[in-house]
Amino acid sequence: MEMYTFKTQDEAAKFAYQMVETGVKEGQIRTLGLATGGTPLSLYKCMRESGLDVSNVSTVNLDEYVGLRDEDEHSYHYYMQKELFSHLNFKVSYLPDGMAADLDAECRRYDRILEENPVDLQVLGIGKNGHIGFNEPGTSFQSETHIVTLTASTRKANMRFFEREEDVPEQAISMGILSIMNAKKIMLLVFGKGKAEALRKMAKGPVDEACPASVLQNHPNVVVIADEDAASLLKDQGQK
Repeated sequence: MEMYTFKTQDEAAKFAYQMVETGVKEGQIRTLGLATGGTPLSLYKCMRESGLDVSNVSTVNLDEYVGLRDEDEHSYHYYMQKELFSHLNFKVSYLPDGMAADLDAECRRYDRILEENPVDLQVLGIGKNGHIGFNEPGTSFQSETHIVTLTASTRKANMRFFEREEDVPEQAISMGILSIMNAKKIMLLVFGKGKAEALRKMAKGPVDEACPASVLQNHPNVVVIADEDAASLLKDQGQK
């Protein structure tokens, strides 16, 4: 696991973008795994301002809320279109269908997409409780794409994107932990003091399903890109 710490989130995002750009230009990234939420926004800003040619790159997203149409401003389809897809020429982009009539069948369909499009680089964030994607504490490390009932803490964290707490969906479709671990390389972005304890547990704690992100210790190619606040509880962190 490589750790890069920067003074600010903007500096970290620029470094993350350079990794993406190099991988795309050198043909190492043909399938890019994408995350949503607040964490990757600075990276996506760098990407859309770059004019990077991604016509040979397919994307797969980690998750989508259940019950929200693509055009709903709170859906991750809408988020991705606004923040990235309308600005860059990706070959094709895949997200789970949260409106599918048969959600279990949709999970299996998405697993097939992941099998057909092995992820070269997966962008990840981490929740305060150690979740990755929407894989909450206690999720099996062997899980594939599945339906998740969101915890109260995760729904509270996402409430800032909604007008009312009751508007936050209670379920989501998420890539499983095994699905995430199948990526050839993982880029974990971690920003802010509020994520410091989660980052410490991910990097230094036991590998345990109580902290889903701790499984990343078992992955052969993980790059952690953090700001100083997020890395404040780590000792001997390398700073670039």
